[in-house]
Amino acid sequence: MYAQPDTLAPRVPAAKRGPVPMPAPPQPPRHPQRALLRHDLAWLSEQGWRSAIAAALPEHRVALMRWQQRDWPAIVRRRDADAGYDEICLGIPLPPDPVSGVKVRISLRVHRSHLVRTTAPLLLRAMPRNLELAGLAAWPRPGASTAEVTLHVYGSFAMEALTGERYLTPASDIDLLFYPTSVPQLDAALALLSAHAHLPLDGEIVFPDGCAVSWKEWLQASANRSRVLVKDQHMVRLQDSAQLLAMLEQWP
Repeated sequence: MYAQPDTLAPRVPAAKRGPVPMPAPPQPPRHPQRALLRHDLAWLSEQGWRSAIAAALPEHRVALMRWQQRDWPAIVRRRDADAGYDEICLGIPLPPDPVSGVKVRISLRVHRSHLVRTTAPLLLRAMPRNLELAGLAAWPRPGASTAEVTLHVYGSFAMEALTGERYLTPASDIDLLFYPTSVPQLDAALALLSAHAHLPLDGEIVFPDGCAVSWKEWLQASANRSRVLVKDQHMVRLQDSAQLLAMLEQWP
């Protein structure tokens, strides 16, 4: 899923329709041959779009052609069980229907060679200025310690910024994720997010091996080192939180 419901829209107004210009991210785009993670952004080649549209359900083809014309990215999703080694599983979340609120998510598979560019999810600090998010978007602060990690955004908040379409509703969360490589980074990010508990925040911790855990669930489970629900590119499973912590302690 690309968004989780709660409460938000009035706090994050979209002053003008149209995609928000995104500054170039500080990290270089990932090369298509490198491993991709859930929520990454992927731009398709002309051939990739032709293949995706040809394989799509008839009722989805107009939306996909419009997506191609606007050069909007698809979102990397968990791999299908029968996906080939060279296939990349992607999703396109359409804006909710203005009347019914129904959200249509189109699943795609494309050959790896049909990706022309990929990046990590949007940086929170590259999003439109919002006073309530200012304390979060400032991370990492200039001259800060290496314990501060960069926050990324996905879900409805990110899709509205990418496309200019109306995704946010009064039930929308702000979905944030971060990629800690040490226990101090994990602890510092969780403390920062906890300090903003008055906001409708949600999201994931992405560990160095690509496994993702809801950071809200992690906060609840970390006190007693219980098991947490882990999502990766292939499956969803339960895993001891102590094993994930050990990964951070051992990571170079």
